Amino acid sequence: MPFAPLPAVAALLRFLPTLLLGLVGGAAALAVDLPLPWLLGAMIATTLVSLAGVRLRSPGRGRQGVLVVIGVMLGTAFTPEMTGDPRLWSASLSAMLVATAAMMAFSVWFSRRVAGHSTETALYAGVPGGVSAVTGMALSSGADLRVVGMTHAVRILVLLVAIPPVLKAIGHVDLAGATPDLAQWLWLPGPADAAWLAGAGALGAWLGRRLRLPNALLFGPALISSALHFTGVTHAALPPALIALAQVIIGVSVGVRFTGTSLAALGHTLAMAALQALCLLAIAILAAWAIHATTGVSLPAALLAYMPGGAPELSLVALSLGIDPAFVTAHHLLRITVLILLMPVLLAACRRLNA
Repeated sequence: MPFAPLPAVAALLRFLPTLLLGLVGGAAALAVDLPLPWLLGAMIATTLVSLAGVRLRSPGRGRQGVLVVIGVMLGTAFTPEMTGDPRLWSASLSAMLVATAAMMAFSVWFSRRVAGHSTETALYAGVPGGVSAVTGMALSSGADLRVVGMTHAVRILVLLVAIPPVLKAIGHVDLAGATPDLAQWLWLPGPADAAWLAGAGALGAWLGRRLRLPNALLFGPALISSALHFTGVTHAALPPALIALAQVIIGVSVGVRFTGTSLAALGHTLAMAALQALCLLAIAILAAWAIHATTGVSLPAALLAYMPGGAPELSLVALSLGIDPAFVTAHHLLRITVLILLMPVLLAACRRLNA
């Protein structure tokens, strides 16, 4: 009887060509000094190949593992030396919720009146974030799942591509950063630090699911890792190579969502999603500028915190660029939690208005 590889090994082998494409895209982006090279390079390469008609494999469960890694990484930003005015955080969190309400109102109106989608489709496609949870909730509704998924995918794509020029325009941000040398790329934490990091990931994933946190595999490990780092129990850091790999897989995860997409068949959906994303980006920029002007909150941090969607992606960008990842993560966690809790109420309200 021929040897049959384990399902996980077989899935990994099927995903390898996609991963290699992402790595090549990331390396090419690094070579031309593209900001966020591993993330954007992998995303752009896989998106272009997907839209060309090539069927690429998604990371599958591999993305879940990457979410745990990103969660642990986010926790390392919560150090005992971390500074922050609770009053400014409170003001910014409140402003973010107001901006989120404006984004939701615009998205639903746009999807219904301009794009012509149903109420259910407009609501689930318009949620500014939490794509995994929102898609799961949409399964039991009458929403068009293809439109919902494509709208979220295009929004994340547009936001990630827009981040470098927008941050460059507002200034005060080093988009290039330092490129690690070979010794830094090969650096690994010691056994004790590795044990702390692995323990934070495993315990956090269990706790996140136990508490039914939104995006449990991201925010559960982030909570445990932040507690360990903030109390000074450990100062363990993740190796640069693992961080780069996480960026590649997240970038690939965005790009492969366009696999099987026909530009001719879905041209209207893609165009409407892109236009909606640009309008939501404008709302986020205005809200970030307003809170910065009134309270002095960092404009780049507020911008990443207010951007409509993609908590793993935007938190990873904040980490990669050193833009107050704790601040950005806290905002996305609050927004996703509030939106998930309010979705049934919002859906009922939209149905009454359109009855």
